[in-house]
Amino acid sequence: MTAEELQSIIEAGLACEHITLEGDGRHWYATIVSAEFEGKRAIQRHQRVYATLGAKMHTDEVHALSMKTFTPAEWAAQAP
Repeated sequence: MTAEELQSIIEAGLACEHITLEGDGRHWYATIVSAEFEGKRAIQRHQRVYATLGAKMHTDEVHALSMKTFTPAEWAAQAP
């Protein structure tokens, strides 16, 4: 799977204001910004992203996905 394919899958299931992906095709590192994360704890945010991937996590198409998740306000606060 390519970064573009993975990004498309996530964006199809989650309204993202920003997303970056790095990885080797099996192990991925993502930074995701979405208003849907408002009021959710980190585990709930990650579960929301995993839900967009569905069976791809279970069939090993995506072996590992490490995430940093932010609301738009949290992301804006990160900017220098």
